[in-house]
Amino acid sequence: MAMKPNFTKKKKRKVHGATFWDQEYTNPSHLKLSENESEDLAKFTRWISRREREDILNGPMSVVDAGCGNGRNLIYLAREFGLQGVGIDISSAAIAQAKKASVDLPIKYEVGNAGDLLKLEDGSQSLALDMMTSHFLDATARKQLRDEFFRVLVPGGYLFMKTFLKDKDLHTKRLIAEKPGQEEGSYIHPVMGVAEYVYSEEELVNFLSEKFIVRQIYRSHKHAFKGRARKRRTISIYAEKDY
Repeated sequence: MAMKPNFTKKKKRKVHGATFWDQEYTNPSHLKLSENESEDLAKFTRWISRREREDILNGPMSVVDAGCGNGRNLIYLAREFGLQGVGIDISSAAIAQAKKASVDLPIKYEVGNAGDLLKLEDGSQSLALDMMTSHFLDATARKQLRDEFFRVLVPGGYLFMKTFLKDKDLHTKRLIAEKPGQEEGSYIHPVMGVAEYVYSEEELVNFLSEKFIVRQIYRSHKHAFKGRARKRRTISIYAEKDY
């Protein structure tokens, strides 16, 4: 009787960092990546309009997006308000998609790390976006990015930041307990294999307030039901560079 060959199933090699994001933008398997603008950003633009600060969204002005992905938010701001834009992302695949989708729009893109120095002049931007990006950076790089945003914004310009929120988030509590990172308050992402840092609201407000005036805070809800974790909690902050 012939023996069946004993095959050992080859483990799929995990990829991290830029390679992970390149694969996700090329053939997504872990994350749902949208081509539509973020509703949180659209909500911010409505808030700006109610405060009669349309100068932030005035056509000649420019917005920088650190971690721009496929450019969906810059494209929205360019089409809706005529803003110019500068997008930076670690993924070359994402930047390629962004460039293809931004033909004839006044947006420039480059591949780079959001924690690096921004190649922009002082006071050249009216709006800066950090949308689910800086939590991948370590403490030194997060501070550098915040200070770079402050440098490149015009007086009265705004930083719109959205990130995960640690307060009462069962997912964050479990991840920190099971896969703690080197930095307190961080964990190693189980899929991406990279460190993520999660702020409490107090920590984030204090961090931004060293440079900015925090004007508005929105927190997500429905994060738990009958003691079981649901969606991750997030926080959005509108922070102004003082005149």
